[in-house]
Amino acid sequence: MLENLRGALPLMFALGLLFVAGDELTRRGRIYDAMTGQPLENAIVTLGDAVARTEANGTFQIRGTGLQLSARAYGYQRARVDLAERENGLHEIGLKPFAPKALYLSFYGIGDRGLRDSALKLIETTELNALVIDVKGDRGGIPYKSAIPLGAQIGAQKIITIRDIDGLLRSLHEKGIYTIARIVVFKDDLLALARHDVAVKLPTGTIWHDREGLAWTDAFKKEVWDYNIAVAVEAAQHGFDEVQLDYVRFPDARGLVFSMPNTEENRVRAISEFLELARKRLRPYNVFLAADIFGYVCWNLDDTGIGQTLEKLVPHIDYLSPMLYPSGFHVGIPGITNPVVHPYEIVYRSLARAKERTGLPPVRFRPWLQAFRDYAFDRRPFTPREIMQQIRAAEDFGANGWMLWNPNNIYSAEGLSRGYN
Repeated sequence: MLENLRGALPLMFALGLLFVAGDELTRRGRIYDAMTGQPLENAIVTLGDAVARTEANGTFQIRGTGLQLSARAYGYQRARVDLAERENGLHEIGLKPFAPKALYLSFYGIGDRGLRDSALKLIETTELNALVIDVKGDRGGIPYKSAIPLGAQIGAQKIITIRDIDGLLRSLHEKGIYTIARIVVFKDDLLALARHDVAVKLPTGTIWHDREGLAWTDAFKKEVWDYNIAVAVEAAQHGFDEVQLDYVRFPDARGLVFSMPNTEENRVRAISEFLELARKRLRPYNVFLAADIFGYVCWNLDDTGIGQTLEKLVPHIDYLSPMLYPSGFHVGIPGITNPVVHPYEIVYRSLARAKERTGLPPVRFRPWLQAFRDYAFDRRPFTPREIMQQIRAAEDFGANGWMLWNPNNIYSAEGLSRGYN
C-alpha cells in the first residue's frame, strides 16, 4: 500500500493537490492578467493563514488549510476560488486590472440618503468607481452593528447610521463599486475618555485634547492596537475590498505624555509594528491594506514628529495614500511657496519624491486629492480646474487611482470625466 501511495504522489502533485499532515494541502496554480492573459509576477496568494507570492511566470505553490484560495495583485481586483465547488488541479486565476477612483463618505454621510444617492449618481455617470466609507469615524463611532464588545462598552455603538452593512456592500458590489473601509485609528475620543489608562495625557496627568476638542489614544498601547485591528478584521469579514488606516500616527503636538518615552525611534517602531500586526491579522481575508500619511512625509527624512517614516511604512501595506491637499503644504515645497496655485505640481512632485525614496512602482500609490475650499492661503474654492489638475497629476504619475476628500461629502460631476473609465 505504501508503494502504491509513493507512486501516486507525482501524479497528485502534477494535479496541484498534495495531502500533507492534518488537514493541510499544497495547492499549485497560476495567476494571470484577465485582459491580456499575461502572467502576474509577485501576486499575493492566500490559503487560510498561509501566504505565497507568484513567480515571474505567474505560478505559485502554497500549503495551508481552508476551502478558499484567494489572490490579489497591485493594480488589480482581488479574486478567489471556492475549492469545495471546483475540481482539483492547477488553479488558474485571472485578475482584472482596476484603478479605484473614489469619493469619501463619512460616518454620517453614508447614512444620509441624499448624500449617499448623490455619490452613487456620480459613480453611475462619471469615471468614479469606488467609495471610501467610514467604518470607524473621526470621533470613534462604528456606524453598523458590531460584534466587538469594547465598541459597545465605550459608546461606539450609540449611533448606527448603516442598518444593514452586508446588504449595503452587496448592493455596491453588484454595481461594480470598489469598497474601502476607512478606520480612524489613534484619534479616538470615545476610547480615550472611557479608558483613561490608554489616553494621551498632559504632564499634569489630565487627558489631552486636540484642536477639535478630541482625545487621542496612546499608540504604544497594545490594547489600542488590538481594538483597531478587530475593527479592521470585522470590516474584511463583511466584504470590504480594502482596509484603509487613517490617523495611524502620533499627535502633532509637543509636551505630551505616553506610556513610553516619546522618541522618534520609539514612535517609528510603534507605527511599523502596528501595521505589521494588522497585516498579519488580515492575512486570511485577502483584503488590500492601505495607510493614509501626511503629505510632508513624502518629503521629510525624519518621522515628521508623528511616527511616519516613509521607508518604514511601505513593507507592511499594499497601498500608500498620501494626503496631497495643496492646502496642507503650509510652508510649500522646494520651488513652490504657494501650493494652492500649483495643484498639479504638488501632487505629481510629491508622488515622484516618494517613489524615488522607496523604489516602489507608481501602482503602489493612491493619493487623496483636495475637493474642498482652501483653508491655509487665500481661501479660494477648489473648482473643477484645480480638481482636474490634481487628477491629471496622479494619472500622469501612474498612481493606482485617486480619492477625493470633502469633509461635507458634497461633490460635483464638474472636473470628472463622463462614463466609466
